[in-house]
Amino acid sequence: LSSTCYLINSSRNFYVYATRGANRIGRVYKKAIFRQFTDDTYSQEIPKAAWLGFLGPVLKAEEEDVFIIHLKNFASRPYSVHPHGVFYDKDSEGALYPDGTGGKSKEDDFVVPGGNYTYTWPVRKDYSPTLADSNCLTWIYHSHIDTPRDIASGLIGPLLVCKKGTADETSIERTGAANAFALMFSIVDENFSWYLDENIKTFCLEPATVDKDDDGFQTSNRMHALNGYIYGNLPGLEMCADTPMSWHLIGMGSEIDIHAAYFYGHTFTNRDQRADVVGLFPATFITAEMTPGNPGRWLITCQVNEHLRGMALYDVQICQEKLSQPSPVSHKRRYYIAAEEVLWNYGPDGYDKFTGQGLNATGSESAIYFTQGTDRIGGQYWKVRYVEYTDATFSKRKIQPKNMKHLGILGPVIKAEVGDTVLVTFANKAKRSYSIMAHGVSFSKLSEGAPYLDGYMKPGAHVKAGETFTYKWRVPENGGPSENDPPCLTYLYYSATDAVKDTNSGLVGPLLVCRKNVLNEDGTQKGIDREFYLLFSIFDENDSWYLNKNIEAFTGDPSKVDENDEDFKESNKMHAVNGYLFGNLPGLAMCKDDKVSWHLIGLGSHYDMHGVQFQGNTIDLRGTTRDGLALFPHLSGTALMQPDRVGTFKVVCRTFDHFVGGMKHLYEVSSCRNATRAQQQHNTMRIFYIAAEEVEWDYASNKSSEPNIYNVSSNEESYGHIFLSQGEDLIGTKYKKVVYREYTNGNFTQRKVRTEEEEHLEILGPLLHAEVGDSVLIVFKNKASRPYSVSAHGVEEVGCEEQPETPITLPGEINTYRWNVPERSGPGKTDPNCITWVYYSTVNFVKDTYSGLIGPLVVCRKGILDENGLRKDINREFTLLFMVFDENKSWYLKENIETYLHKNPDDFNSTKDFIEGNSKHAINGKIYNSLLGLTMNEGDTTNWYLIGMGNEVDIHTVHFHAQTFIFKTDKDHRGDVYDLFPGTFQTVELVAENPGTWLLHCHVADHIHAGMETTYTINKSGEVPEIHPETLRVYCSSLDKRQGSKTANASWWESLPFRRSSHNCSLWYHHCKKQDHSKGYVFFLTYSFKLFRLTCRFLMSYFSFGRL
Repeated sequence: LSSTCYLINSSRNFYVYATRGANRIGRVYKKAIFRQFTDDTYSQEIPKAAWLGFLGPVLKAEEEDVFIIHLKNFASRPYSVHPHGVFYDKDSEGALYPDGTGGKSKEDDFVVPGGNYTYTWPVRKDYSPTLADSNCLTWIYHSHIDTPRDIASGLIGPLLVCKKGTADETSIERTGAANAFALMFSIVDENFSWYLDENIKTFCLEPATVDKDDDGFQTSNRMHALNGYIYGNLPGLEMCADTPMSWHLIGMGSEIDIHAAYFYGHTFTNRDQRADVVGLFPATFITAEMTPGNPGRWLITCQVNEHLRGMALYDVQICQEKLSQPSPVSHKRRYYIAAEEVLWNYGPDGYDKFTGQGLNATGSESAIYFTQGTDRIGGQYWKVRYVEYTDATFSKRKIQPKNMKHLGILGPVIKAEVGDTVLVTFANKAKRSYSIMAHGVSFSKLSEGAPYLDGYMKPGAHVKAGETFTYKWRVPENGGPSENDPPCLTYLYYSATDAVKDTNSGLVGPLLVCRKNVLNEDGTQKGIDREFYLLFSIFDENDSWYLNKNIEAFTGDPSKVDENDEDFKESNKMHAVNGYLFGNLPGLAMCKDDKVSWHLIGLGSHYDMHGVQFQGNTIDLRGTTRDGLALFPHLSGTALMQPDRVGTFKVVCRTFDHFVGGMKHLYEVSSCRNATRAQQQHNTMRIFYIAAEEVEWDYASNKSSEPNIYNVSSNEESYGHIFLSQGEDLIGTKYKKVVYREYTNGNFTQRKVRTEEEEHLEILGPLLHAEVGDSVLIVFKNKASRPYSVSAHGVEEVGCEEQPETPITLPGEINTYRWNVPERSGPGKTDPNCITWVYYSTVNFVKDTYSGLIGPLVVCRKGILDENGLRKDINREFTLLFMVFDENKSWYLKENIETYLHKNPDDFNSTKDFIEGNSKHAINGKIYNSLLGLTMNEGDTTNWYLIGMGNEVDIHTVHFHAQTFIFKTDKDHRGDVYDLFPGTFQTVELVAENPGTWLLHCHVADHIHAGMETTYTINKSGEVPEIHPETLRVYCSSLDKRQGSKTANASWWESLPFRRSSHNCSLWYHHCKKQDHSKGYVFFLTYSFKLFRLTCRFLMSYFSFGRL
């Protein structure tokens, strides 16, 4: 067993950023950084590569190695070192939180100034990269006393865990051309730094004039950085052409840290999937493999509109005499495309296809965007589009095929196969310079459509009005879809002369890169009946070149327009799909059983986080079953669908504000053929009795946890004060809400008592299980005071074929909802045994969900569930909903103001604190470690059903301390953080290897401080946890197979005089449960169950127990 040792100190350093002023800090800040030394005298520093910036040294080890970290704290305040992706015991976690430990196990939590501590992190096999992972997985280490502030102050570095025998192949810190680099994309928020006051005093020219709460001051301290550098100042990214190399990419920060890392001029593979952009979020870790083939200086940047300041240049050098040559061109594809100014209507049909109301109807959701007035533009805007022509004379437009009518504002579809050369002749018929910049293809500097200071003349980056330019792009052999990709990859092209204004003005189009021999002569895809291209983007007309022209043309009195007015700006943010809102997108028509290829594209700002969902059908994403996917700026996806139902269905963005803002449309499936697939039989009926009930909900039953986590002594110091306290304009933690709850039968008189294993569900409705081929019957009683419903993702909702809306259940009524579970609703070929869906009310999707109506639905392969409808292939299952419950948008807001603030809601004026305090950053409706019941035993096989829902703030990166898990795309991959977004559902598989109580939290900085964290416990092998009496009752009754007998009656069971479950009974319970999940023990199981039942009954009769 080898050992990898590092000596690190934490010292303060200055770092370079921006311009100094009277009340501006400028570009130099005091920071704390990790440095590496040769020995424990800490007298000789080991130099690190310049490109690491303020990141700590790269820590690297391979399977069966051990990291030994000697930390010496030379800083002025306590810090620690906490790793991701490796095993550690409690005394080497380096994280401060209430975990029930003491003594030596707490010494690692913080190292005081001048102190020392040694951390030990073994690289165990079950924490190493999977077979499908890259040779070296990217992780981080960072200080974890107050994580957001420690990292903002600078204490973070990269950590690599490699497969056995591969660590030495990665020369990540050598000088000159290297074959690996680590880059952290982060908006470094110096307002969060421990050294903010010192930086103000030292660097502001007039410190006394600084207002730390001033928006302008705070903005000036948010540095859009790569490794701590902005505007291309990151040095030393040098590599050799034709030499394979790795990018170890890290995302970190807050909820605005949505990054689309784009490597100009090259593509790479990420988990064996080809791309040139990768999404990075707080605590996202990616290893991207690239073989750079284009010599020159190329840009790396985040393509989110607001983040273009954080950019760097990488230099691909010729290090050998002979470079590989492009393969002979198999085919040339020519396109003639012009930029033309047009008058665009975002709602050409004039009405909302979902409500039937006029788009400018008073009080409607659409009115804000479509009402034309004295100081409002309305729904028509001057824009610029890419338009296709037949030849280089640009005298005759190419007729758009009927099946491409849905393209809307998008330019023509450009397609190419591997080995092709694409020649695009661009005529600029607009009145200002534009360009065409393409993702996913290779090009020389001459044909690059983006201007930046790389030392090259690039005529294609500024094509002036009235001029023409021909771009030449190639698709090299190593640039096409990987073997794990679909046949065609979806990319986009756009104008990059001014990427933000050009795209908001309308210049964007789809581009497909396909394998060889995938396209027919006419350019259609072989084996595909219909192709659809959808761009999800909030077109910000405030940032269009044509804003002034639109004000002059369409407002009643241009002189009355205030361009800085927030309401005016909001009216110009068009939540569009292909340039259409509120169901006005035409042409999404297909036939039942068609093979449909959906090509989905994202574009825009950090608000452009889109949870795309296809109602009524599911899609295949590289062998996994979904009904949607997440999109971000410049990221795209290819999804395959074979619709099996005739009807009209919704395709929407499930991000709440986007849904309300009109990012919802309809697609139609018709019966066009006589021959159809055989209809699946649904033989097993699973019946659930569910009610909607209004309750008083407490978000924080454990209010003491927050001050314990951050060691604060007063409300003023507390991050949680605004979320936990009740005051003049703070409601506190208790709210009236509505929840789904399960009943024993259709009389709805006896609620089904949740077991110990269900305790963690909290605000969620019951966990519903079904198998492929089942039919689920929901008998729903609305016990609430307003209309609600029950609608599920992923399944076939019977009776909703004619119209896409789920039937409403009025207060006091009982309604029946039936969901069929066809093959396409179940796990795909590379999915785990059970996949995650959700159900919720859709009367008003946004307000119903914020009010509390949501629950999990799990669909399994045939044969996974036992006779009681529970999984028999695993030991434990857990469901976690990460969502910011916005009580300001609950149906019960007025009642909550009246009940808890004792004020008249009609006269109440909302303050900033009131609005923020009502935003509960919750896991299953609980904040600040108030979520209980996440308990398992060492060695247990567990599945976690992770659910993301909500709004633009609901970017959640779910981190498990001390454990890694397996998540599946097309293959198995290892992680310890999973990214969740609105409409994202994922099953992850975790084997409980490391006993202890461990932190589980969202790694987004502001969500940590807002309380989106809890703990989970792994009981050490041999230690038998006490069993909740309800768990014993349910289990005994399931063994008896007498669901209606006296044994299964909750009131009879609870009347027994036991107050603590017997240790012997607990032993038998866990023994039987363990055997229950094994195979081949039928004879033993029978007698174990009988003996367990008899033992329990004997103990119940003769002993007295205390109820937990």
